[in-house]
Amino acid sequence: MTTAITADIARRINDAVADMNDELVTWRRDFHRHPELGFQEYRTTSMILQKLTDWGYEVLYGPDVCEADARMGLPSKEEDDFAFQRALDEGADPAWLEKIKGQFTGAVAIMKNGEGPTVGMRFDIDGLPIHEADDDDYEPAAEGFRSQHDHTMHACGHDAHITIGLGTAKLLAEMKDAWSGTLKLIFQPAEEGVRGGKSIVAKGHCDDVDFMLAQHVDEKSQDGDICAGAGGALATSKMDVNFFGRSAHASGAPEEGRNVVPAVATAILNLYAISRHSHGPSRINVGKVIIDGGRNIIADKAHLEIEVRGETTEINDYMEKRARTVIAAAADMYEVEHEIIRMGESISLDSDRDLMARIDAVATDLGLTPRDPNWMMASGSEDYAFMMDRVQSNGGKATFIRMLTSSPAGAHNRKFCVQEKVLPAGVRLFTGAAIDLMPRG
Repeated sequence: MTTAITADIARRINDAVADMNDELVTWRRDFHRHPELGFQEYRTTSMILQKLTDWGYEVLYGPDVCEADARMGLPSKEEDDFAFQRALDEGADPAWLEKIKGQFTGAVAIMKNGEGPTVGMRFDIDGLPIHEADDDDYEPAAEGFRSQHDHTMHACGHDAHITIGLGTAKLLAEMKDAWSGTLKLIFQPAEEGVRGGKSIVAKGHCDDVDFMLAQHVDEKSQDGDICAGAGGALATSKMDVNFFGRSAHASGAPEEGRNVVPAVATAILNLYAISRHSHGPSRINVGKVIIDGGRNIIADKAHLEIEVRGETTEINDYMEKRARTVIAAAADMYEVEHEIIRMGESISLDSDRDLMARIDAVATDLGLTPRDPNWMMASGSEDYAFMMDRVQSNGGKATFIRMLTSSPAGAHNRKFCVQEKVLPAGVRLFTGAAIDLMPRG
């Protein structure tokens, strides 16, 4: 396949990224050292906004990034206040912080550069609630860029994603003579728990996009540098469940109580007993249970954190409907009240094969090695699916690229750490892809 990546453009990209390598490593290590959870990415967002502004992008921030009512799983006021103050203490620009306060993190950057298509790119920015390893043989600890935040780390590679996004933004701003069209970069908050993507789509940021790209580092395969597409990610619904009963003395007057414990037990057992769907894989998990009671007290409050998943959106909907029925029946059985709060969701996704072929060709022209086969199963869930679906529904093309790396442990593990060679590879690929999709005539 012939691309717009001439020998001269390939040389310019590769030379510029080589010169940028130390800067990429510095950015990545700084983000790794200062991870922030979803909708609390204040320091991260302020740094992103400042760099994008310096490079000449039109930047959207605050309520202009996410539709307020479409955000899911927002942190408590206490958590938000702590995260905001910590960002301030760690050097975030107070002016930018003031513009994004109220859990409106994330950024959208736009550069209009003549006539041509609109290319969108998504880079997620949040960390995970995991306490990072401090073993002497673990690179971030040995090299001094281990997370400074207890029980928070970049255990899914989003520090690398941010860095690739920024490197791509900087280089495309420097190479405006090589492309024509509109570039739209989305730095998404709260991907973990699939809480932020839908709110960005609801704000309309993907409505005018002709080609949509996103990537995720992947440690499961080192067969090449990139894999041009992925699909099969499970649709999912994340829910918090609260049961409300009535406390009483467990011995003196148990009949006066309304005990949430048997309701919780009944719900859990029957959630795991939901019949699976014949049309594809499904999942259910109860990941957290907190019960407010005591040895001699009838418990009156319980909190559960659960999720369901399905190979397709329809299978996930089936699992969610059955889960809601089970929870309501368990509450009725023991005469307690209940509520279900949606904390996150995503739909299934798949990449466009013709766009994947173009990505492979660009990678080859830049000296990167595409994986064969060029499609991978994405077994988790990913709220980039909402962006893909909006673009594809409007007649555009979208793909979910994997940047292949190694790591001492898998994603969501306290020893997850990507190889830093993935940073320049990602910038090369995304810069080349943008130029190929928006060639200057």
